[in-house]
Amino acid sequence: MQRAPAAIDLIVIQSSAGSSDAPPVQDASRPGRSRCATCGRPQPACLCAWITPVAHEVEVLILQHPLEVHHPKGSARLLHLSLPRSRLVTGEVFADAALLGAPFEAPGAVANAPRHNLLLYPDMPQDHALGVPAPPAVPTRWLREPARLRLIVLDGTWRKSRKMLYLSPPLQALPRLSLQDPAASSYRIRKAHRPDQLSTLEATCAALARLEGGADRFQPLLAAFDGFVRQQMGWSGQVPSRPGR
Repeated sequence: MQRAPAAIDLIVIQSSAGSSDAPPVQDASRPGRSRCATCGRPQPACLCAWITPVAHEVEVLILQHPLEVHHPKGSARLLHLSLPRSRLVTGEVFADAALLGAPFEAPGAVANAPRHNLLLYPDMPQDHALGVPAPPAVPTRWLREPARLRLIVLDGTWRKSRKMLYLSPPLQALPRLSLQDPAASSYRIRKAHRPDQLSTLEATCAALARLEGGADRFQPLLAAFDGFVRQQMGWSGQVPSRPGR
């Protein structure tokens, strides 16, 4: 888990949500076991029933730690498949600044339009003592144009995300967005060390709601996420009914 402004969980795929009708693919790591071609999870644990497309203006770039790719409790895959203007990249070191400026090929995106990058991460005073420079302030004018913003989300445990930041100078140079007094997390399937720690999906939805001013828009996705959490907890012998289905 991570503190509220950070994130936690998924796998590298294309920038737009896919269809759950895609044929299954063989899991090379487990002979005889098929994985869903859309969500990448084993067929019995497919999360496609919980995919909830949400219209949003701010682009989202999810940088995922490799150890989170196949984590069964991760929320980033569901987040990515539900946000049309998102992209998912897996790695631990992001030293190439060109990645942060790469255009998205997502629905509604303006070709080659410049984006202002914001890192969803807290400014931790103790990090400065370890050589991480203080981040620049967020220009106020950026916040008046959400369609020109790109939210960078680090997807990994708190310890892993800090290492990703330390190893990636281009990320250290970005202005940061921190969440203040976030709502309580529904992420009951992974251990939290503080009450304000959220999943990747919850933290990103809270950040988008703040930047775009439309919290109600993300409630269906948060409700679907709660269903996914209940599924993972095994509260029943079958997949819980999907809201609205």
